[in-house]
Order: sequence, then C-alpha cells, then structure tokens
Amino acid sequence: QVQLVESGGGLVQAGGSLRLSCVASGTVFKINDMYWYRQAPGKQRELVAVIESDSSTDYVDSVKGRFTISRDNAKNTVYLQMSSLKPEDTAVYYCNGNIVDHTARAHEYWGQGTQVTVSS
Repeated sequence: QVQLVESGGGLVQAGGSLRLSCVASGTVFKINDMYWYRQAPGKQRELVAVIESDSSTDYVDSVKGRFTISRDNAKNTVYLQMSSLKPEDTAVYYCNGNIVDHTARAHEYWGQGTQVTVSS
C-alpha cells in the first residue's frame, strides 16, 4: 500500500510563490511518472505538470515559465515550485503517481489534495 500526501498549499497574493510537495510512503519499490493536477471551482480537473522516470518534464501552456516540477527519488518526493502566481491558478492541487508497490506492479495513486488560493 502506498500513500501520497501533499503539502505546501495556502493563501498568497498575486505574483507570489508557493512550493508544493508530495511524499510517497508505504511499500514503494519504484516511482515512475508523476503528475500534478488541479481543479478550480466549477472547472474540470486539469493536468498541469508531469515528470517522467527519466526526469523529463512537460507543462500545460498556461503555466510554462512559471511552474517547475522536480523530483527527489531518494526522498520519494515530487515538488511543484509555483511562481508569478495568478488568481486563475486558484485550485485544489492533486499529486498523482504511477508507482510500483508491494504487488511488484505499477498502480496509480492519488493524494488528498492541497488548496492553493491566489488573491488579486
């Protein structure tokens, strides 16, 4: 069993920065690709960033140049550094991972979400 726990959300002013963390715990054999999603009020869940097992990254156009996804394999942790935040970034941010667990097979896991609110 694997658990993903996000942290680092909060209330910030427009133009500010936040760093989100997602820690995988439990029987983690290998973390493959990891994702950050977000869901704003009244909106569908949106993929915002991905980091593959080889550390290659990609982003939705609206956050390119402002957000950076990274990972620390030794700590089983993925980060989302967010800068130049805009009110439209306000959402619940979710960590998702493709993780090899105690079954020795890869499964998808979701974190509980962390709220990011950007004031204007």
